[in-house]
Amino acid sequence: MPVDLLIVNGTVVTSTEMYAGGVAIDDGMIVAVGEERGLPSGLTVLDAEGNYILPGLIDPHVHFRDPGLTYKEDYTTGSMAAVAGGVTTVLDMPNVVPPTSTAERVMARKRLIEARSYVDVMLVGVVVQDNVDEIAPMAEAGVVGFKVFLGTTVGGIPAPDDGALLDAMSSVTETGRRVGFHAENDAIIQHRIEQLRAAGRMDLLAHLESRPAVAEAEAVQRIALFARQTGARTHIYHLSSLDGLAAVVSARASGTDMTAETGPRYLFLDAGELEHLGPVLKINPPVRTREHGEALYQGLLAGDIDFIASDHAPHPADEKLKDDIWEAMSGFAGVETMMQVMLSEAVDKRDMPLSHFVRLASENAARAWGLYPDKGSLLVGTDADITIVDLDAPWTIDGGRLQSKSRVTPWDGFSGVGEPVTTVVRGSVLMRNGVFTGGRPQGRLAAPA
Repeated sequence: MPVDLLIVNGTVVTSTEMYAGGVAIDDGMIVAVGEERGLPSGLTVLDAEGNYILPGLIDPHVHFRDPGLTYKEDYTTGSMAAVAGGVTTVLDMPNVVPPTSTAERVMARKRLIEARSYVDVMLVGVVVQDNVDEIAPMAEAGVVGFKVFLGTTVGGIPAPDDGALLDAMSSVTETGRRVGFHAENDAIIQHRIEQLRAAGRMDLLAHLESRPAVAEAEAVQRIALFARQTGARTHIYHLSSLDGLAAVVSARASGTDMTAETGPRYLFLDAGELEHLGPVLKINPPVRTREHGEALYQGLLAGDIDFIASDHAPHPADEKLKDDIWEAMSGFAGVETMMQVMLSEAVDKRDMPLSHFVRLASENAARAWGLYPDKGSLLVGTDADITIVDLDAPWTIDGGRLQSKSRVTPWDGFSGVGEPVTTVVRGSVLMRNGVFTGGRPQGRLAAPA
C-alpha cells in the first residue's frame, strides 16, 4: 500500500553518509529510507528538487517565554519561527513565570505546548535552592534534564549555594538525566559591574568587560569538580570563550561526562561589531574578540564542542535599545536565522562537511538529551522529522520579517548562501519552498523514552 508521504529526488544526508535517494513516511514515522527504486509509492509525493534531505534540525536552547512573558514570545510565534528556520525540535528554557521548578509546572507547560506549538519541545527543569525534592518528580513528568543559572540572567533566578548544588547534582544523577549550566562566576561579574558603574560606564564594552572569560572558565572547572564528586552528567550552555573551551577539554580528560554548545553569534560576530550594533548585540555571556570565535569554531570541527544552539532570547525593541547598557535586556531572536547562518558561514565559506553539520545541528543534541534516535536521525521507526536544505539559495536577513514577536537581531541585513527550504515535523509538511504551510499546532513534549 502507498505511504502517507514520499520525499524523492534528493540527497539523503546523515552523520556518516550521503547518497541520492528519498524517505518514505507513514503515520508520522519513517518507514523506509534509501535509493528511490527501493521505496514504496506515496499518496503524497514531495519533490526535493535535487536538494539535501537531513534529519530534522534541533535548536537545543530557546526561550519561548511561555507562560508569563508572552508579550515577548509564545509557543505559537516561537515555533513558527523555528519552522521558518528549518528547526523541528527545540529545547525550551525554564526561566519563565513562574519558573519551571516543579512537576506540576512541567505538566502545565506540556499542556501549553500541545495547544500552541508547531514543533516538538524538550523542557528542562530549573534547579534552585529549595527544590531538590522536585528533581525526581520533574524527570518523571518528562523533562529531558535540568538547568542551573550560576550567573545572573534574565528572570533573576538565583543560583543554589554549593551545598544545595551538590545535593541537586546527586539527585539528578539518580534520574539518569543531564544537568546543564549557565556557567559564569556571579561574584566576579557583580564585582566588575559595581566597579564599571561607579566609573560611569554605560557602553556595551562595559558589559563585555563585566563578564570576563575567566568567569566562564572558573565556573566550568567548579562544575567539573562537583560532577566528579556526584557522578552527574553535565552540559555547558552557550560556551563563549577559548578559556571556557579549555576548561571543558580538561574536564573531559579527567573523566567528567560534559557536553557543550556554542552558537553563530560567538563564532562569526565579535566585539568589533559593538560600535554599530550597540545594545542589539548584548547577550550573556557576551560576544568576545575574534580569537575566541576562531577557537570555538575549531572546537566544533574537532568534536570538543558537541552542538550548536541559538539561545533564542527575544525582547521587544523598547527593552533592548537603551542608551544605558545596564538597562538593556540581554538576548535576541535567533531560532529562525541560526541554521542559514551556519550553512553559509561554515558549510559554504569554510567547507564544513554536511555530515558534520548534521552532527552539530541535529544528532549530537538528540544524543545528549536522551532523545536519539527518535530525534536526530533518519532511521526507520523514528519520528519523521525532516529538514530539506538548498545549499545554493542566496538570502538576506530582514529583521522586520521574522516570525518571532521580536524583530531585533544582529543579523539584520546579513547576506549568505544556503538555507532550509522545507520543514517536516512527524510527517506534517509545515514549510514548503520557504512558505509556511502548517495548519493547527501539533507539537508535543519530547521526553526520553
